[in-house]
Amino acid sequence: MTAPVRVPLPQDLGRHFPGDALVRLEGVTKTFPARRGAAPFTALDGIDLAVRRGSVLGVIGRSGAGKSTLIRLVNGLERPTGGRVIVGEAEISRLPEAELRRERRGIGMIFQHFNLLSARTAAGNVALPLEVAGYDRAAIRARVNELLDLVGLTAQRDRYPAELSGGQKQRVGIARALATSPKVLLSDEATSALDPETTRSILDLLARINRELGLTILLITHEMSVIRAISHEVAVLDQGRIAESGDVFEVFTRPQAAITRTFLDHETGRALPPVLAERLRAGQPGEGDSAVLRITFRGPHATDPVLAQLVRDAGIVACILSGTVDEIAGKPFGTLVVSVDGHPEIVARTQGFLRERGLDAEFLGTLPADAWPAPRSETRHVA
Repeated sequence: MTAPVRVPLPQDLGRHFPGDALVRLEGVTKTFPARRGAAPFTALDGIDLAVRRGSVLGVIGRSGAGKSTLIRLVNGLERPTGGRVIVGEAEISRLPEAELRRERRGIGMIFQHFNLLSARTAAGNVALPLEVAGYDRAAIRARVNELLDLVGLTAQRDRYPAELSGGQKQRVGIARALATSPKVLLSDEATSALDPETTRSILDLLARINRELGLTILLITHEMSVIRAISHEVAVLDQGRIAESGDVFEVFTRPQAAITRTFLDHETGRALPPVLAERLRAGQPGEGDSAVLRITFRGPHATDPVLAQLVRDAGIVACILSGTVDEIAGKPFGTLVVSVDGHPEIVARTQGFLRERGLDAEFLGTLPADAWPAPRSETRHVA
């Protein structure tokens, strides 16, 4: 038997790789060779990524961003062109095939379209990886019963996939992925084929599995709502590179990359109502125009009555144009889009007042005087 390629932990971890990282991608590149006259295609380009032990990391990106390639590298279905892929202490990217098959027992996988065997019952599908691994019948029966109970399908154990709903099929897929007690669970768009209500139930199940079993989860999705529901950290993939990554609350409330802001526009209330967006103009306000600001409420002042304070303490009137109040990762968060008197001194004082209280105040543009009612401050400003 060929021993797995091991890497020392945690001494060789760089600043991008915390000591509790269970999955690591170090400088990973994947280029597919030219086909039918087309040029070679680089799906991933210099990816550095770490999944902390016991955490849920969501990777989001548009179609073609490299998400599926990334997850196939983690379970060894693809080999990187360059860099290293490490799960636990095994360098997956360099294992010989026989050892890779054994290591895969520690890497569970759930799929978008379930991938169940139609000729096997729910119990039979869950039992399959245990049979392949050589477990005896009694152990298989006990483990299958345990897993079907975990995913809430004890009553459906003898039903075939054609007799199950989409959500039930995915629960079977999750139970099967957990059969060999993996150290990490990979989820490839596991909810994108499901309706919203079923999606919520599946995400609740995955969150419970992470919480109760301490299972590390790497999930791939194109929906920020999925990231928001269960992830602790997020990485935004764009054209084969990581555009942004970090704590979910930080990325959701202070996105830095343009693609992240695009994903978040509708998820966190950042998108302007169409009636407002079509009237908004770039550039600084002129005489009689209004300035439009987006206020982001986060941290210790997220629930403070700042607009009332703005009027009372600074004499500045702000008209609410749109807004949302919500919670992300258990922390209060909200956005308000407001208009204020467009005079530069009023705009500067408004932004300064808000930033002193730890709130972001982003200037979005101008509403011409003839396009929207203009607020006027109660104090005189210097001409």
